[in-house]
Amino acid sequence: MKTNNIIQAKSYNFAVRIIKTYQFLGHEKKEYVVSKQLLRCGTSVGANVEEALGGQSRKDFFAKLSIAYKEAREAHYWIRLLKDTGYLTAHQHQSLLHDAEELLKIIGSIQKTIRNTTNS
Repeated sequence: MKTNNIIQAKSYNFAVRIIKTYQFLGHEKKEYVVSKQLLRCGTSVGANVEEALGGQSRKDFFAKLSIAYKEAREAHYWIRLLKDTGYLTAHQHQSLLHDAEELLKIIGSIQKTIRNTTNS
């Protein structure tokens, strides 16, 4: 995806990686339950970022961004669980976890900025 908006691009690319991981887990590992949870929350991050960008107000933007943050936290959990149960290799786990943590930092930073400017 080509965009100048870093959170939009990173959340979209994360969703693509999550979909590919879901396909791998289903085809190669025959794992369908936990991977479905990861698919749901991992793609929801970008969907909520998109909704935030189209928000009708600052409050709406913040609310959708907060949902994206929660979904990224959940994805972080499922990635760790898939690694600890042997479905993801250390390399797969570390790479996905890094992307999830990067999204969490960016979204958290945006939320902090909004809170600070709203309280000023």
